[in-house]
Amino acid sequence: MQTALHEPLRLEDYVVHPERGFLPPQDPLPRLPDPYYEPWEAIAHDLPKLLVAGRVRKAVNQIPLLSTERLHTEAEWRRAMLILSYIGHGYVWNGETPPESIPANLAGPWYAVSERLGRPPVLSYASYALDNWRRFDPSEPIALGNIALLQNFLAGLDEEWFILIHVDIEARASDALRVIPQALEQAERRDLRALTQSLLQVATTLEAMYATLARMPEACDPYIYYNRVRPYIHGWKNNPALPKGLIYEGVEAYNGQPQMFRGETGAQSSIVPTLDGLLGIEHAEDPLRTYLMEMRFYMPPAHRRFIEAVENRSQVRQCVLESDDADLRHAYNACVEGVHRFRALHLEYAAQYIYKQQAKSAKNPTKVGTGGTPFMRYLKKHRDESEQHKVQVGG
Repeated sequence: MQTALHEPLRLEDYVVHPERGFLPPQDPLPRLPDPYYEPWEAIAHDLPKLLVAGRVRKAVNQIPLLSTERLHTEAEWRRAMLILSYIGHGYVWNGETPPESIPANLAGPWYAVSERLGRPPVLSYASYALDNWRRFDPSEPIALGNIALLQNFLAGLDEEWFILIHVDIEARASDALRVIPQALEQAERRDLRALTQSLLQVATTLEAMYATLARMPEACDPYIYYNRVRPYIHGWKNNPALPKGLIYEGVEAYNGQPQMFRGETGAQSSIVPTLDGLLGIEHAEDPLRTYLMEMRFYMPPAHRRFIEAVENRSQVRQCVLESDDADLRHAYNACVEGVHRFRALHLEYAAQYIYKQQAKSAKNPTKVGTGGTPFMRYLKKHRDESEQHKVQVGG
């Protein structure tokens, strides 16, 4: 068991790319290549117009039940998950009241694709952000100014910008993720100088991620976000409008029983949990921790395993605590402060973009996040727990 702990951690074993981080190793497919899937693609293409017209459910009810057997590559499966998830959420949230069930011609393939990818049949962060972008110029970086969304709900500047901010952050995070394998080994060997350099790179990356997150208000207005972007990303767990969840018609595994899945949320990104694991930032056993662990169920399984591998192996905090090396401690604290600042800004946005808005229906509550939690209390606690992990430097 001890020997296994000291085997080098290889990013490729966890579908983590050295230049892209948790983003897919190849740019996402803009559409499914097989014309057989044109009924899905047609609705996905028209989704903003169908939502405005209130015709999503009518359009979905008219498509045939398609098999997933003609999906072959990983990119095709991920593209199918993206468009079925968008269509599914459009079906549920287009109208004054959500339906009690999703029809079999949508529920069946959505479930089949989700089983293949190892996450639930609901819109999650992986489809909303990780797989939902294209580059204008493939020779230029995956960054704001060179990326656009592949799929929207209503479309428009605010929705586009909100998601692209997350894509840019994911791309920037690769600079930190890339050094994690060596940082783990450096901590095990107690190579303090090398570990200090690795932690400084993580801290610099967190500053870059923060700078991108700070650009959110440039093109995403709180009122527009709350009333035009947010309503479609809610799930059906702990949602006042769907207290019993949703029935997935024709899915034998669910036996006709309503299912409860959480909505899309940034808490399903693997970046911060991975950095928590590296730095040894722990959260007390309470509903917040339970919720965060549940969020991993919505991540791509390989990324879930990566977080666990980093958590199980990291001796970084132990190494820092055992050492009185001021440079190492400063570098470690810079990382902890970076995580704290990132979470603090996220908390500010949660208050501004959600909590302070005026709820107009049970479908879009201000006190419950899209993941179905009382998010303000959780985010404050999360932020404060991060900062408490700073270590003392000097006497």
